[in-house]
Formats: sequence, structure tokens, C-alpha cells
Amino acid sequence: MEFTKLFEPLVTPKITLKNRLVVPPMETTLGGEDGSITPELIAYWEERAKGGFGTLILENSSVDPVGNVCLHTPGFYSEDQVPNLSQLPEAVHRYGAKMVAQICHVGRQTLPGVIGQQPVSASPIPCPFDRAVPHELITDEVYEIIDQFANAADIAKKAGFDAVEIHGAHGYLISQFMSTYVNKRTDEFGGTLHNRLRFPIEIIRAIRAKVGEDYPLFFRISGDERVPGGRTLQETMAIAPILAEEGIDILDVSAAVSGSMQYISAPGAIPPGYLLEDAAAIKSVVDIPVIAVGRLNDPELAEFAISAAKADLVAIGRGSIADPAWPNKVRAGAFDEIAPCVACNQGCYKPFPKPGGDAHLKYHTTCMVNPFVCEETTMRIEPTESPKKVVVAGGGPGGMMAAWVAAARGHDVVLMEKESRLGGQLYHAAIAPFKQDLAKMVYYNRRQCERYGVDIRLNTEATKEAILAEHPDAVIVATGGKPFIPEMDGIDQPNVCTALDVLDGTVLPGQRVLIVGGGMVGCETADYLGEHLHDVTVVKRTDNFAADVVMQSRPLLMERLHRYGVKMLPWSKVVGIVEDGAMVERENGPEKLGGFDTVVLALRCQPVNKLADELEDVVSEIHVIGDAKEPRKAIDATWEGARVALEL
Repeated sequence: MEFTKLFEPLVTPKITLKNRLVVPPMETTLGGEDGSITPELIAYWEERAKGGFGTLILENSSVDPVGNVCLHTPGFYSEDQVPNLSQLPEAVHRYGAKMVAQICHVGRQTLPGVIGQQPVSASPIPCPFDRAVPHELITDEVYEIIDQFANAADIAKKAGFDAVEIHGAHGYLISQFMSTYVNKRTDEFGGTLHNRLRFPIEIIRAIRAKVGEDYPLFFRISGDERVPGGRTLQETMAIAPILAEEGIDILDVSAAVSGSMQYISAPGAIPPGYLLEDAAAIKSVVDIPVIAVGRLNDPELAEFAISAAKADLVAIGRGSIADPAWPNKVRAGAFDEIAPCVACNQGCYKPFPKPGGDAHLKYHTTCMVNPFVCEETTMRIEPTESPKKVVVAGGGPGGMMAAWVAAARGHDVVLMEKESRLGGQLYHAAIAPFKQDLAKMVYYNRRQCERYGVDIRLNTEATKEAILAEHPDAVIVATGGKPFIPEMDGIDQPNVCTALDVLDGTVLPGQRVLIVGGGMVGCETADYLGEHLHDVTVVKRTDNFAADVVMQSRPLLMERLHRYGVKMLPWSKVVGIVEDGAMVERENGPEKLGGFDTVVLALRCQPVNKLADELEDVVSEIHVIGDAKEPRKAIDATWEGARVALEL
């Protein structure tokens, strides 16, 4: 397939973009505490410009410190910042890309601890996520913020940014004024649609007065807010032509607010291209270019979006985090080399502590598939000066990452995996409903191993004898973990199995299933069995079911479990297994849960790691990573695998 449309230039009266591929604004928190541009942030964007993206939109940069969503985000407050800010467009211009500054005020969607005072909004209604009651802006304060937007746009222009995007989406302040979901005002900024549009229109006019008619303006808008009482797509279709008439040159169509965040950064349960028809609807009522976003990571789908005139540009968001060279690889036909976004949201939606237990370090975006993101200045794959013979024990996510990165640096790597396939527990995880994209990660890492010449040995257990036969200089122990089996009466009953047994097809449960453990593994197993029409009950010692599921996926998962009729029994500690169920301790005392055909254990994971001790006296360099070190998430394993491979 030829991807001709994706790589056509887009020529408008005010700006020419070299292709149709956009990196949308996503929080990295690589900025300085004073709102400055840091070398790390420049390196992040430079990598994506070098990778072939034509348009780069800086993460939401505040027009006022009170409007910050979190610490370490850029700010456009003063002309004194211009020399610092100008470094970013200068860096990306070397690759022919355009740099757009997104200016924003988050309003109520922040915390007093972040901004040092009470948040502000159109009305004193707290954000359902941040839950801080905001100060209702008086009319004069609204006009002050309008001036701040104009000032920020002027700073961006003076700093050499090619355009400014006004952030009117995702429930931030402009969105709060535009939508009756938040706006309950009775002055000239509330009530009718005409009045609710006054805030963004006055911002556009004030910006135009500062930067002139020839400077390009983008506007990001949620087509459908997807909350009760929020703005619908039909209302947005009425708004779009007004924004264009007021001087917006490109519309960037997203969706949702913080109360419906699963539609901002969609998990696997939401299909690819889920916002494409929203973009097409907006495009049908305006004569200016429209950007589409929303899981458009497959090149074929992105090409279709342009060729079918659903949009004029496509934003590859999390896909650009997973692989900053996405455009160059598509253009070269190197599809197997594209690191895939798997919609896991483990590290990209909100910045989390850096994997590896370094919680004291600054938070920033990271990625399960690409542990190098936001580490462009510190984690680079460079040739080793001292090639080593390296044995990697275990072919899970951490082991595969360690193997191919070490091989890419020039080490001689043998990867031993006792199973007949690679992937470790990712194989089982990919079987759960809507987790199938995890299989893409396994495929990608296997192809990377093959590309760099890793000697992959399946059906080969990494015993002490097998490892020593290779005469290794270094061993990476990535043997993962195994399900925890508690000691209790009846645990050896034939009706007892683990969640992994169910997911890999080793055990076919009976019709009535009792799942012991209500974390991610237990609830996703219940999802799988519910989808297959089993009658499922989940018991948990506490009441926080699926607490370890990412926040975008959890509401959709719980909705499905409710639809399947899965029964959730909190405060139920299993103390023994019986022939048709389990004995539990509940708030009112002991109780038998009977009538079940199968009991599925979905408890914690425990490390599998005897090799480190066995090899301690005979191998000089041993590294233990992933669940073999301490059971955690796959993102921790891949980060540790990459880090160890770079340190060999």
C-alpha cells in the first residue's frame, strides 16, 4: 500500500505543512518549574521532528501559573521568556517541521497543591476528578484572562513558534465556559450559546489584535464532551463555523472532559478511529482544515482518514510516544520496525514516577513499549566499546527488551525461554477482552530481537548448567513471576486453577465460577468469562475492585462486569476451598460460598528467581529485572531491561 495522502503537503494561506502527520499536545512534564523550556523537552520534540512528523504541538502551556494542570509544564507569561522559548522552534525547524504553541488555562481541572491557591472556573462546580471547589470568576477577572491569552500568543510569535493553538477542549477553562456542563453563569458569559461563546470569541479577537491577521491560529475542541449535560457533536457543529469566521485557521477535533477521560486517551476497549466521524462531521461544516485524533496509529487507518476526506491532518499521539520515527518508518515501508502503541495508558496519560522505584525523581511521561521516551538525553542506544557474551534468562517483556537493546549495542546475546513462545505473562494478558494489542508488543520485540541477531532459544530452560555452557560475561535474570498459591485447606482440590490456566486455555472452567482476588487479573478474568456466558462471582478481601486497572480502562471494565451480571463480594477473605466453592470470613462471620463448578485463583504474583543465587559465585555480572526482582507492572520490566542493557 502506498501512503501518498499522508505525505502530501498541506498548503493554506497562512502556513504550509510538509505532510499530514501531527504530534498532538501531550503532557510530558519535562518543563522547568518556572515554565521554561528545558534541554530534555527540546530533545523530546527534536526526536519527533527528526522522525518525520510535519506538525508538532507543544503540550498545554499555561497563560498564567494559576492555570497550570501540573508542575513542570511550559508557560507563556512574560516577554523575558522569549530567548528561552525560542530554542524549541529553532531545534525542530532544522528538520522542516512546524512548531505550534498550545496556550491554555485549565480552570478548575487542577489542584490547590499545584497552583498554590484555589482553582478558578466559570462556576463554582468542582471537577469530578480533581475535586477542588473553584472560585467563580467575576466578570472583570474573565477579561483579565482574555488578555493573558493574547499576551501568551504574542510571546509565542516572538519566540518563533509557527502558530498558536488555543486549547478549548478536554474540560479546561475555555471548555468550561462553552458548556452548560459547568457554565451556570447569569452574566454576559453564561446562559445562551451566544453568551457561552463570548469567552473564546473574545480570546480569538484579542489574540488577532496582538499577532495580526497573518499569524496562524489553531483551536482544539471536544466534538462531543460525552458527559450528561455536556456539549454534543451537533452543538459543536454549530460552533465550528463561528470559530472559523472569527479567524481560526485549523480546527483540532478531540473529545471529552476529565469526567469522561476514557474518551480522551482511549484504552483498548474503545476502537481505533473512534473520533473519525466527529472530525468528518466538523469538516463538513467548515472550509478550513481539520485535524483528526483518536487511536489512528495504524498507517492504513491514518491514510484512509485523509483519502476518504474524513480529515485533512491526523494526530498520532500515543503512537508518537511509542515510536517518534513513525512517519519515516511508514514512508520506508518498515512496518515491522514501528514500536506499537498498545493503548495501555500505563505511563503516558498522566505523568507517573519513573519506573524502577525512583519515585523521588521528577515525574514525567514514559511508555511500556518505548522506555526511551522523555529520556532522550540520558538513554540512547550507542555501540559498546567492550562487546560481551550475554545470556538473558526469560523471554517476557523485560527479557526481550534487554536482549534486543544489548544486541543493538553490539553484544553477543542468547535469549533462553522455557516455553514454546515469547511474551511471558503478556501472552496471557493479551487474551483478556480488549487487551489484544499487547500481542503487538510481543511481536515487535521478537522482530527487534531477530533484527539485531539475538540467538532466541525457545523450549530451553535457563538452568545454571545451560547458562554456564555459554561462558557468559553477563547474565540478565528475567524469569518473571508465578501465581501465588496460598496454603489453606482444600487448595489442591481438582476444581481449583489459576487465572493464567484459564486465559491460556489449559483449564476450561465450569458454568459457575468463583474468582478469588478482585484486582486487575481477577476482574479481567471475570470479564473474559462473562463474555463467554459463565456465571461469575468475584471475592476480595477489601472493597476496591480493579483498583490497579488504569483510570481510563476501569470504568469501562466495571460497566462490562455489571452488564454480564458478575457478582462482586467485598470484605470476603477466603480461608479454605471446598468441593463446590470456598469458605470465607465476612463482616458477619464465617460463610460458605457454594454451588460453584470451578474456583479460580487470581492473587498476587511471586518472583521466580533462583538463578541469581546459583550463579553468584560463578558469573561476575548478574542483573535481575522485572517480576523476578519484584512483581510489578510490565512497564517496570521494560524500563529495567533497557536500562540494564545500556549499562552492560
